[in-house]
Amino acid sequence: MKSTGMVRKVDELGRIVLPAELRQSMDIQERDHMEIFTEGNRIILQKYHPGCIFCQNVDRIVDFQGKKICSECLAKLKDMA
Repeated sequence: MKSTGMVRKVDELGRIVLPAELRQSMDIQERDHMEIFTEGNRIILQKYHPGCIFCQNVDRIVDFQGKKICSECLAKLKDMA
């Protein structure tokens, strides 16, 4: 995990502002949905992608090394090997 050196306070409603530089580098736009995970004592934010990372299909999704891929695209990847 890479440290950014950025520190922000949690406000009275529990909100944290993500710095503009970070949002730009991670392609996070206004109104984007974010997923929240915990790992031990860490909180992890990730831009929410409900469908396949290749075709955006939301049917028959499998998790492959932390990425969501539909079964059709996974089959295409296997055929390429």
